[in-house]
Amino acid sequence: MSSPRLQPLISAIGQVLLGKDQAVRLALACLLARGHLLIEDLPGMGKTTLVEALARAFGLDFKRVSFTSDLLPADLTGINVFDASSASFHLQPGPLFSQVLLADEINRASPRTQSALLEAMAAGRVSVDGVSHPLPEPFLVIATQNGLDQVGTAPLPESQLDRFLMRLSLGYPDRRAERDLLSRQALPPASLEPLLDGAGLLELQRRAAARAWSLLEGRDHVTPADVQAVLPAVAEHRLVGDAATLLAGVDGLR
Repeated sequence: MSSPRLQPLISAIGQVLLGKDQAVRLALACLLARGHLLIEDLPGMGKTTLVEALARAFGLDFKRVSFTSDLLPADLTGINVFDASSASFHLQPGPLFSQVLLADEINRASPRTQSALLEAMAAGRVSVDGVSHPLPEPFLVIATQNGLDQVGTAPLPESQLDRFLMRLSLGYPDRRAERDLLSRQALPPASLEPLLDGAGLLELQRRAAARAWSLLEGRDHVTPADVQAVLPAVAEHRLVGDAATLLAGVDGLR
């Protein structure tokens, strides 16, 4: 049974992304736990749709950036611009200065550009010309990436992977969801009305911490089943070799 406060949010996002209830719940748990989210899958699986739906449902200010090979760090952080009237430089903020950054196809950008995200994701601030600037609260990076077999992609460095609390894969929809998609029963993300706001999300984040999944289930305590539900998404991208393979197998049996 879901939390009465969060069930409308889950239902609304479920009308946009059909047949992916578990992925939606995991994504919500990630945001409630103040974590950044990485969604990895083939093109056309609904990655960007989920990201836009999450941002709109929470009523958060968001910016979408396509991480192309020619994207520069300053395109994210912004630059200092000279103001002739005051004879001084002022920061022209980039898209990082938003509550949600939609980093689309993040693994197509250069490592130098991706490094611009490290300070922002870890500390909630960015440095431009040696001056540190705080980012809005809440601040969340929700990134999508295509598989490494796609042309123009590169693996994310371990230091950046570790900044993401969860990594999800949506996969193909089931038969019922496919029929609903073909009959155009899915709503566009732009149709979602905000069901919470930034202050509401911050209040839920203060209540959750490690209890985010329990909060979604309408409980104020953690059970072993809660740990099992989130462990693969939280731990698999931080493991290598046999350990990652074993954890993926456990997820398949759950």
